[in-house]
Amino acid sequence: MVTELRVDASNATQLASWDGSGGAFWVAHADRFDEGVAAYRDRFLAAAAIDETAAVLDVGCGSGRTTLDAARRATAGSVLGVDLSAQMLELARRRAEREHVTNVTFEQADAQIHPFPAEAFDVAVSRHGVMFFGDPVAAFTNLARALRPAARIVLLTWQPFERNEWLQAFFTCLAAGRDIPVPPSDAPSPFAFSDPDRIRSLLNTAGFCDVRVEGLTEPMYFGPDPDDAFRFVSAQHSGLVRDLDPDIKSRALDELRTNLAEHHTARGVLYDSAAWLIQAHRD
Repeated sequence: MVTELRVDASNATQLASWDGSGGAFWVAHADRFDEGVAAYRDRFLAAAAIDETAAVLDVGCGSGRTTLDAARRATAGSVLGVDLSAQMLELARRRAEREHVTNVTFEQADAQIHPFPAEAFDVAVSRHGVMFFGDPVAAFTNLARALRPAARIVLLTWQPFERNEWLQAFFTCLAAGRDIPVPPSDAPSPFAFSDPDRIRSLLNTAGFCDVRVEGLTEPMYFGPDPDDAFRFVSAQHSGLVRDLDPDIKSRALDELRTNLAEHHTARGVLYDSAAWLIQAHRD
């Protein structure tokens, strides 16, 4: 018998995307997404400080790369990865099997309301996975209940839009002279955790203390060459040009191709990016 997934009404739109076409795109390009932010990997895992017996919760685990990284550190412990996307979770399970990582479990769940066992985890982590909660206070309050007293939570989120050259460049090219609203910083979006004051307020209200927000900057990778990067970026952001006049759309895509070529280096197509490394403890 298949149990229907319980999702808070405020997360219904996210479910439709991540368990639909959005999730399918991420599965098709999972390695590229992981490669894109790989420069943040070591700092993020070092902050998580996962010991060998830890019970770890990975929130918004996607295709499981961070979950598997955590499991390799918690060799005598366990890791649970949760996400809204059944497609990404299936890929995560295949990755775990292929890489012979056995101390992981993946579950489709809305972490905002999921009935995690109380005080069951030593560490909660999330790599760009907590910015889409419909009610972040409710979500982090639920996560706090799942953590043991004084347990750590470690998050990687984006700094504001204007500090992330990659998305700013793509929006500028594909706007074709239009005013395109940037993703909001106070609602579910990639930048919902971009304001340090908002981060501290949300986490403190939800039952966390000692909130630390550290700025990191790293190059973000989009492909080995401009043509490869163009195929990926133009597909990811196709919605920005879908309704344009064909000639205007062609010029916008040509501008994107030129911009990508200008960022081609010996290590591939790279853009500047900026993220927050957030650390806190459960009260």
